[in-house]
Amino acid sequence: MPSLRSSLPTLLRCLILLSLLAADQAIAHAIGGRDAAFVAATRGPAPGPFLYLGAKHMVTGYDHLLFLAGVVFFLRRFRDVLIYVSLFSLGHSSTLLSGALFGFGLNSWLVDAVIGLSVAWKAFDNLGGFETLVGRRPDPKLMVLLFGLIHGLGLATKLEALKLHREGLVINLLSFNLGVEIGQIVALAIVLALIAGLRRTALFARTAVALNWAIMTSGFVLIGTQLAGYTIAEGY
Repeated sequence: MPSLRSSLPTLLRCLILLSLLAADQAIAHAIGGRDAAFVAATRGPAPGPFLYLGAKHMVTGYDHLLFLAGVVFFLRRFRDVLIYVSLFSLGHSSTLLSGALFGFGLNSWLVDAVIGLSVAWKAFDNLGGFETLVGRRPDPKLMVLLFGLIHGLGLATKLEALKLHREGLVINLLSFNLGVEIGQIVALAIVLALIAGLRRTALFARTAVALNWAIMTSGFVLIGTQLAGYTIAEGY
Protein backbone atom coordinates (compact mmCIF):
# COMPACT_ATOMS: atom_id res chain seq x y z
CA MET A 1 0.00 0.00 0.00
CA PRO A 2 1.52 3.37 -0.98
CA SER A 3 2.46 5.86 1.66
CA LEU A 4 0.47 9.05 2.03
CA ARG A 5 3.74 11.00 2.10
CA SER A 6 5.14 9.53 -1.09
CA SER A 7 5.08 11.25 -4.48
CA LEU A 8 3.51 14.49 -3.22
CA PRO A 9 5.68 16.86 -5.34
CA THR A 10 5.01 14.82 -8.47
CA LEU A 11 1.27 14.70 -7.84
CA LEU A 12 0.57 18.30 -6.89
CA ARG A 13 -0.11 19.50 -10.44
CA CYS A 14 -2.22 16.41 -11.13
CA LEU A 15 -4.21 17.03 -7.95
CA ILE A 16 -4.98 20.65 -8.83
CA LEU A 17 -6.01 19.73 -12.38
CA LEU A 18 -8.27 16.91 -11.24
CA SER A 19 -9.86 19.19 -8.65
CA LEU A 20 -10.81 21.66 -11.37
CA LEU A 21 -12.14 18.91 -13.64
CA ALA A 22 -14.12 17.31 -10.82
CA ALA A 23 -15.71 20.60 -9.85
CA ASP A 24 -17.46 20.78 -13.22
CA GLN A 25 -19.01 17.33 -12.67
CA ALA A 26 -19.80 17.49 -8.97
CA ILE A 27 -23.53 18.29 -9.04
CA ALA A 28 -25.32 15.31 -7.50
CA HIS A 29 -26.71 12.93 -10.07
CA ALA A 30 -30.42 12.42 -9.82
CA ILE A 31 -33.34 10.84 -11.62
CA GLY A 32 -34.46 13.61 -13.93
CA GLY A 33 -36.04 14.44 -17.26
CA ARG A 34 -38.16 11.74 -18.87
CA ASP A 35 -37.08 9.20 -16.26
CA ALA A 36 -38.40 11.37 -13.45
CA ALA A 37 -41.63 12.05 -15.31
CA PHE A 38 -42.14 8.32 -15.90
CA VAL A 39 -41.46 7.38 -12.27
CA ALA A 40 -43.74 10.11 -10.93
CA ALA A 41 -46.59 9.12 -13.25
CA THR A 42 -46.33 5.35 -12.80
CA ARG A 43 -49.21 3.65 -11.03
CA GLY A 44 -49.00 -0.08 -10.50
CA PRO A 45 -46.13 -2.54 -10.98
CA ALA A 46 -43.58 -1.72 -13.69
CA PRO A 47 -40.64 -4.04 -12.92
CA GLY A 48 -38.93 -3.76 -16.30
CA PRO A 49 -38.58 0.02 -16.44
CA PHE A 50 -37.62 0.25 -12.76
CA LEU A 51 -34.99 -2.45 -13.27
CA TYR A 52 -33.53 -0.40 -16.13
CA LEU A 53 -33.62 2.82 -14.12
CA GLY A 54 -31.82 1.20 -11.18
CA ALA A 55 -29.04 -0.11 -13.42
CA LYS A 56 -28.75 3.22 -15.23
CA HIS A 57 -28.59 5.14 -11.95
CA MET A 58 -25.71 3.01 -10.65
CA VAL A 59 -23.72 2.99 -13.90
CA THR A 60 -23.98 6.79 -14.15
CA GLY A 61 -23.62 7.34 -10.38
CA TYR A 62 -20.04 8.59 -10.25
CA ASP A 63 -20.10 9.04 -6.46
CA HIS A 64 -21.03 5.37 -5.90
CA LEU A 65 -18.50 4.24 -8.51
CA LEU A 66 -15.68 6.33 -7.02
CA PHE A 67 -16.34 4.80 -3.61
CA LEU A 68 -16.44 1.25 -5.00
CA ALA A 69 -13.27 1.86 -7.02
CA GLY A 70 -11.55 2.89 -3.81
CA VAL A 71 -12.89 -0.15 -1.97
CA VAL A 72 -11.59 -2.69 -4.52
CA PHE A 73 -8.44 -0.82 -5.56
CA PHE A 74 -5.95 -2.90 -3.57
CA LEU A 75 -7.97 -6.11 -3.27
CA ARG A 76 -6.28 -8.97 -5.12
CA ARG A 77 -8.41 -12.00 -4.19
CA PHE A 78 -11.89 -12.52 -5.61
CA ARG A 79 -13.04 -13.65 -2.17
CA ASP A 80 -12.11 -10.28 -0.67
CA VAL A 81 -13.84 -8.39 -3.47
CA LEU A 82 -16.96 -10.47 -2.91
CA ILE A 83 -16.96 -9.82 0.84
CA TYR A 84 -16.55 -6.06 0.57
CA VAL A 85 -19.01 -5.63 -2.29
CA SER A 86 -21.54 -7.79 -0.44
CA LEU A 87 -21.21 -5.62 2.66
CA PHE A 88 -21.74 -2.50 0.56
CA SER A 89 -24.75 -4.08 -1.18
CA LEU A 90 -26.27 -5.15 2.13
CA GLY A 91 -25.95 -1.62 3.45
CA HIS A 92 -27.32 0.29 0.49
CA SER A 93 -30.11 -2.20 -0.22
CA SER A 94 -31.35 -1.95 3.38
CA THR A 95 -31.63 1.83 3.45
CA LEU A 96 -32.73 2.17 -0.17
CA LEU A 97 -35.75 -0.06 0.38
CA SER A 98 -36.63 1.10 3.89
CA GLY A 99 -36.02 4.77 3.12
CA ALA A 100 -38.14 4.78 -0.02
CA LEU A 101 -40.90 2.72 1.62
CA PHE A 102 -41.20 4.64 4.87
CA GLY A 103 -39.92 8.07 3.84
CA PHE A 104 -37.21 9.08 6.29
CA GLY A 105 -37.46 12.66 5.06
CA LEU A 106 -33.71 13.29 4.99
CA ASN A 107 -32.16 16.19 3.12
CA SER A 108 -30.61 14.90 -0.11
CA TRP A 109 -27.90 17.58 -0.14
CA LEU A 110 -26.61 16.52 3.27
CA VAL A 111 -26.84 12.81 2.49
CA ASP A 112 -24.84 13.36 -0.70
CA ALA A 113 -22.27 15.35 1.28
CA VAL A 114 -21.72 12.31 3.51
CA ILE A 115 -21.44 10.16 0.38
CA GLY A 116 -18.69 12.54 -0.76
CA LEU A 117 -17.06 12.00 2.63
CA SER A 118 -17.15 8.24 2.06
CA VAL A 119 -15.26 8.70 -1.21
CA ALA A 120 -12.59 10.87 0.43
CA TRP A 121 -12.35 8.52 3.44
CA LYS A 122 -11.70 5.43 1.34
CA ALA A 123 -8.98 7.05 -0.75
CA PHE A 124 -7.36 8.47 2.41
CA ASP A 125 -7.48 4.98 3.90
CA ASN A 126 -5.91 3.52 0.75
CA LEU A 127 -3.06 6.02 1.02
CA GLY A 128 -2.25 4.90 4.55
CA GLY A 129 -3.51 8.14 6.06
CA PHE A 130 -4.99 6.67 9.22
CA GLU A 131 -1.81 4.73 10.04
CA THR A 132 0.19 7.92 9.51
CA LEU A 133 -2.02 10.13 11.67
CA VAL A 134 -3.33 7.86 14.42
CA GLY A 135 -1.38 4.63 14.05
CA ARG A 136 -4.29 2.36 13.09
CA ARG A 137 -7.06 1.95 10.52
CA PRO A 138 -10.76 1.93 11.34
CA ASP A 139 -12.20 -1.51 10.62
CA PRO A 140 -12.48 -1.35 6.80
CA LYS A 141 -15.30 -3.90 6.56
CA LEU A 142 -17.40 -2.08 9.15
CA MET A 143 -16.81 1.26 7.45
CA VAL A 144 -17.82 -0.11 4.04
CA LEU A 145 -21.05 -1.44 5.56
CA LEU A 146 -21.79 1.86 7.32
CA PHE A 147 -21.09 3.93 4.24
CA GLY A 148 -23.19 1.47 2.23
CA LEU A 149 -26.11 2.46 4.45
CA ILE A 150 -25.48 6.11 3.60
CA HIS A 151 -25.24 5.41 -0.14
CA GLY A 152 -28.59 3.63 0.07
CA LEU A 153 -30.10 6.67 1.75
CA GLY A 154 -28.79 8.76 -1.12
CA LEU A 155 -30.66 6.56 -3.59
CA ALA A 156 -33.77 6.62 -1.40
CA THR A 157 -33.84 10.43 -1.26
CA LYS A 158 -33.80 10.57 -5.08
CA LEU A 159 -36.83 8.27 -5.25
CA GLU A 160 -38.61 9.89 -2.33
CA ALA A 161 -38.41 13.29 -4.04
CA LEU A 162 -40.49 11.87 -6.91
CA LYS A 163 -43.46 11.08 -4.63
CA LEU A 164 -43.85 7.48 -5.76
CA HIS A 165 -47.37 6.11 -5.89
CA ARG A 166 -48.09 3.45 -3.29
CA GLU A 167 -49.73 1.16 -5.86
CA GLY A 168 -47.07 -1.28 -7.02
CA LEU A 169 -44.48 0.43 -4.83
CA VAL A 170 -42.91 -2.69 -3.34
CA ILE A 171 -42.36 -4.52 -6.62
CA ASN A 172 -41.07 -1.34 -8.26
CA LEU A 173 -38.59 -0.70 -5.44
CA LEU A 174 -37.39 -4.30 -5.50
CA SER A 175 -36.93 -4.05 -9.26
CA PHE A 176 -35.05 -0.76 -8.92
CA ASN A 177 -32.79 -2.28 -6.26
CA LEU A 178 -32.12 -5.33 -8.45
CA GLY A 179 -31.24 -2.99 -11.29
CA VAL A 180 -28.81 -1.17 -9.01
CA GLU A 181 -27.12 -4.48 -8.22
CA ILE A 182 -26.88 -5.41 -11.91
CA GLY A 183 -25.45 -2.00 -12.76
CA GLN A 184 -22.98 -2.36 -9.91
CA ILE A 185 -21.77 -5.72 -11.24
CA VAL A 186 -21.27 -4.32 -14.74
CA ALA A 187 -19.43 -1.23 -13.49
CA LEU A 188 -17.27 -3.23 -11.08
CA ALA A 189 -16.27 -5.68 -13.79
CA ILE A 190 -14.95 -2.77 -15.85
CA VAL A 191 -13.19 -1.16 -12.88
CA LEU A 192 -11.56 -4.44 -11.81
CA ALA A 193 -10.38 -5.12 -15.37
CA LEU A 194 -8.79 -1.67 -15.58
CA ILE A 195 -7.09 -2.05 -12.20
CA ALA A 196 -5.85 -5.54 -13.11
CA GLY A 197 -4.36 -4.19 -16.32
CA LEU A 198 -2.73 -1.31 -14.46
CA ARG A 199 -1.31 -3.68 -11.86
CA ARG A 200 0.66 -5.48 -14.58
CA THR A 201 2.61 -2.32 -15.43
CA ALA A 202 5.80 -1.11 -13.76
CA LEU A 203 4.14 2.21 -12.93
CA PHE A 204 1.38 0.74 -10.79
CA ALA A 205 2.66 1.98 -7.41
CA ARG A 206 3.08 5.60 -8.52
CA THR A 207 -0.11 5.59 -10.58
CA ALA A 208 -2.04 4.07 -7.69
CA VAL A 209 -1.01 6.96 -5.46
CA ALA A 210 -2.05 9.50 -8.10
CA LEU A 211 -5.41 7.85 -8.69
CA ASN A 212 -6.23 7.67 -4.98
CA TRP A 213 -5.30 11.31 -4.56
CA ALA A 214 -7.66 12.05 -7.44
CA ILE A 215 -10.43 10.00 -5.81
CA MET A 216 -9.91 11.76 -2.48
CA THR A 217 -9.95 15.16 -4.17
CA SER A 218 -13.17 14.29 -5.97
CA GLY A 219 -14.69 13.31 -2.62
CA PHE A 220 -13.86 16.68 -1.10
CA VAL A 221 -15.21 18.46 -4.18
CA LEU A 222 -18.46 16.52 -3.79
CA ILE A 223 -18.67 17.48 -0.11
CA GLY A 224 -18.16 21.16 -0.86
CA THR A 225 -20.61 21.17 -3.74
CA GLN A 226 -23.36 19.47 -1.76
CA LEU A 227 -22.90 21.75 1.25
CA ALA A 228 -22.98 24.79 -1.03
CA GLY A 229 -26.16 23.47 -2.65
CA TYR A 230 -27.68 22.93 0.78
CA THR A 231 -26.97 26.50 1.92
CA ILE A 232 -28.45 27.92 -1.29
CA ALA A 233 -31.52 25.65 -1.15
CA GLU A 234 -32.15 26.54 2.48
CA GLY A 235 -31.61 30.26 1.86
CA TYR A 236 -28.67 30.71 4.22
